[in-house]
Amino acid sequence: MLFKILFQYIHHMNKITLLIVLIFFSLSSLFSQNVDHWETVIFDNDNWKYLTPNFEPDTNWRKQNFDDSSWNTGQGGIGYGDGDDNTIIASTISLYLRKSFNITDTSKLSMAVLNIDYDDAFVAYLNNVEIARANVGVVGDHPSFNQASSSLHEAQMYQGGNPNQYVLDISTFKNTILPGNNVLSIQVHNESSSSSDLTARAFFSLGINDPSMDYSPNPSWFSMFVFNSSNLPIVNINTNGQNILDNTRIVADLGVIYNGGTSRNYTSDPFNNYNGKISIEYRGSSSQGFPKKSFSLETQDALGENNNVSILDMPIENDWVLYAPYSDKSLIRNVLTYQLGESLDRYAPRTQLCELLINNEYQGVYVFTEKVKRDDNRVDIAKLTVNDTIGDDLTGGYILKIDKSTNGFGFNWDSPILPPFTTNANINFKLHYPKENKELPVQSAYIENYVTAFENSLNGPDFTDSLLGYRNFIDVSSFIDFFILNEVTRNVDGFRLSTYFYKDKDSKGGKLSLGPLWDFNLAFGNADYCQGSLTTGWGSDFNQNCSDTYTIPFWWNKLKTDTTYINELKCRWDSLRVHQMHTDSIFLSIDSLVVQLDESQERNFMKWSILDSYVWPNNYVGLSYENEITYLKNWIEDRVVWMDDNMPGNCIYVEPEPVDTVVTPIDTTVIPIDSTVSILELNEAFKVQIYPNPAKDIATIAFQDYSINERALNIVDMNGALLHSYRSAEKQVIINLTSYPKGVYFISIVEGDVCVKRKLVKL
Repeated sequence: MLFKILFQYIHHMNKITLLIVLIFFSLSSLFSQNVDHWETVIFDNDNWKYLTPNFEPDTNWRKQNFDDSSWNTGQGGIGYGDGDDNTIIASTISLYLRKSFNITDTSKLSMAVLNIDYDDAFVAYLNNVEIARANVGVVGDHPSFNQASSSLHEAQMYQGGNPNQYVLDISTFKNTILPGNNVLSIQVHNESSSSSDLTARAFFSLGINDPSMDYSPNPSWFSMFVFNSSNLPIVNINTNGQNILDNTRIVADLGVIYNGGTSRNYTSDPFNNYNGKISIEYRGSSSQGFPKKSFSLETQDALGENNNVSILDMPIENDWVLYAPYSDKSLIRNVLTYQLGESLDRYAPRTQLCELLINNEYQGVYVFTEKVKRDDNRVDIAKLTVNDTIGDDLTGGYILKIDKSTNGFGFNWDSPILPPFTTNANINFKLHYPKENKELPVQSAYIENYVTAFENSLNGPDFTDSLLGYRNFIDVSSFIDFFILNEVTRNVDGFRLSTYFYKDKDSKGGKLSLGPLWDFNLAFGNADYCQGSLTTGWGSDFNQNCSDTYTIPFWWNKLKTDTTYINELKCRWDSLRVHQMHTDSIFLSIDSLVVQLDESQERNFMKWSILDSYVWPNNYVGLSYENEITYLKNWIEDRVVWMDDNMPGNCIYVEPEPVDTVVTPIDTTVIPIDSTVSILELNEAFKVQIYPNPAKDIATIAFQDYSINERALNIVDMNGALLHSYRSAEKQVIINLTSYPKGVYFISIVEGDVCVKRKLVKL
């Protein structure tokens, strides 16, 4: 309790300090541009001149002195009349707009910003000079009247959002704005003439350098800041006039500013963490409908080849993801879950919170993260080559997933066993590695047969048999940890989407392991459908609680019928609740992330003003960032208590004697060199598993065979000194390592005339 109070006090002081820093940098940025206040000179509902062309308009239409008397006049917004338009027009591929305005004194103007809500693309000009564009053509060209947008963009204001903001280049603005009459010209482009919507709602605002009021007050949603520094790394992408696309990568430039540690990062700093080429595209499925986009990117050299580099202290690689938390208003659900996974000694994607600029336009808080991939520092399994076609070489490594087919199909197959509580929703397994069409037929056949053999074994009458049962196919401990993490978060997509699993070569363990974790933005009560908001009930019961195209395999229902499995699950849960899954430990991780985001979350929600709006599929709308974090904590606290009360199984916990206690050696377990006791490998004796290994505080010794005999266990240090001895006939023995120094220990387990020795690493 004292620690929590102290942490909250420090956190409070950090907020005060950060507020002072924010005020200082906000003032310094304003003074650097000499802006006293902002006013708006053009509103969306002003009267505009407009044209829906059937041919290319006069090339002078963007100029200030163009005669637009033959054009129509209408109140903006202008579009198809679907709830966000005052002037309704017929279906068209493009719409041309002009709005004249008067400037009394250009010397009073320091900055300008265009805010525009549009569907699906636009190019904007001030006095015939381009000032902003999105989703059509490249900078400098003039799209033809019948040119379609390069991608879809949904308007935001009709659904409670804000228009996109484009800050004008200072020198361009100063050289373009005129005393007296000026004109803002905009051409809007649709995805197709048969599209269901087209919208154009534009605002033009000015930064005034003295107290005078010459124009109009800003809209209620208007906010303006100049982003010039951050406590987070700053990521800057320059597309060189190109539009980022879906499923088609473009080459762009990436610059990363990261001064390390607690040092502040400035937009004026050199790109010191990465400065080079990337290929980039949109990523995600349903999330692509959000205005804040996520991206997949690959670092490249000048020749377009893979460029393996370390970015933001993460191990070298070339495949990365810039994830955009949008409907997750805590901004941290994915990061928090991956941290929890890593704390269980499982690989989870490494992450770094950052702030993103694209073509110098602020995009908000992002998560720079590793992509799920076979790599020594990611999913560490053997590389599978075209030469690996027989024997042990054929048995690994493979990465598979249960997921949507957003990026098309590589090798895939349907499970032969229908999910429970469904009639026709087959589980489809997809090969993630080797990459699409890189595997050989013999390799795809092998992994399909292996997974099918596992499913048939688990579904069969002898599923717990030591020779025929499912444990011969899977790493049970990975299934237990995966289950716990998906249930703690009650991820509404858990077990049925973004579910990865892998298999290494038989010589390296060779069993199916679940992981790594991926995609938890709808977890922790952030979904208002299919019971995703509840803190009670098992997420793995999804099929019987919700009807959906994507369902959960029968695995979890069947595993719960295995007494040994649920006892292991119970033991693992109890041990984790002492440390990694203790409520205070989880809250400490949350508080640490919130401190990192203390200033950047304010900028993020200035860019994306959604804290007081429902964004699908929010179960909770908190009105403030603090409320969102409070909701997250309260939800977690209720969830883990419910799991404490409802976790099935029984666990026998063995409390070790203190290290300084004199332990009388057990004669039958002291094994001299000439002993007749045989020391056998795991597969030749009773089956023993120690997890996690390495371990920090708690380790579990699990016996996978059935025996009523008492076993003797010795723990010995590197010098051969006997530290503890146990006798137990239980299937699991949990040992407390908190009093042990870091290092390597040996555990010998003796039953009758057989002894198995294992190494245990204490972290």
